[in-house]
Amino acid sequence: MKWAAPTPLEYFTTLVRSGEAMPLLETVASIAQDDEPQLDLQALVTEVDTLLLRLKNRLPADAGPLTRLRMLHHFFYTELGFAGNRNDYYAVQNSYLHEVLRTRMGIPVSLAVIWLELARGVKLKADGVSFPGHFLLKVRLPDGYVVLDPLSGKSLSPEEIAEQLEPLRKFLNDDTDEELPLALYLQAASARDIVARMLRNLKEIHRGNQDWPRLIAVQDRMLVLDPQAWSEWRDRGMAHVEAGDDDRAASDLQTYLDHMPQAADAFEVQTLIRRLAGN
Repeated sequence: MKWAAPTPLEYFTTLVRSGEAMPLLETVASIAQDDEPQLDLQALVTEVDTLLLRLKNRLPADAGPLTRLRMLHHFFYTELGFAGNRNDYYAVQNSYLHEVLRTRMGIPVSLAVIWLELARGVKLKADGVSFPGHFLLKVRLPDGYVVLDPLSGKSLSPEEIAEQLEPLRKFLNDDTDEELPLALYLQAASARDIVARMLRNLKEIHRGNQDWPRLIAVQDRMLVLDPQAWSEWRDRGMAHVEAGDDDRAASDLQTYLDHMPQAADAFEVQTLIRRLAGN
């Protein structure tokens, strides 16, 4: 009997089904296998482990959390030179960890994934924060916590965070006039949340580029991550329409309608299904 290697989507599914034990670094890195199926994920993990060992070797044995944080900051941003890719912010490669490691440039969430792996490796109590519009980092210290911008490692004051949030409040509070406390926007993101954010970024890039095959590949992963995200079934159905695959389009759109029969766009979706069926 021949053993068949798992497809990129099958491997991603295996990682996601690890539940709370889902390895964040490897799961995020695996997203790039849609473009590079032969990408060696274990080599990438080993590369980050090597960086971690370099950092650990220079930490004093009695280094407290603040010292570890400062040394990580210098190592990551000054010595290794990680930074935001401000010249080509929406390049797909900014979301592919092997490219981020190669170029030392990325977007907030991709830089944060690597930073978190190093931070947790030196026993810092660090989390990602799925802040609206700009992914952030949070580190708990003995006297409280600090919030950092992954693009530069800059510590953000409550006033600076509120300033970033202000232009978005009208979109975030459209069901109520009451403004939510800032702390609610700074809750720790789970590994699943971070992977979902990575995929949403890629979804918007591919949709903007009208790259339907790559968009569908990302949507396949989004539905592995959350099979009950019914609006994603609709969106993948629409992508299949654009790609000319009417049968898959109709199937996805029908799944959406079956679970969201009262949706505001239900009539339009039903009309599209009939058109796809030639009725």
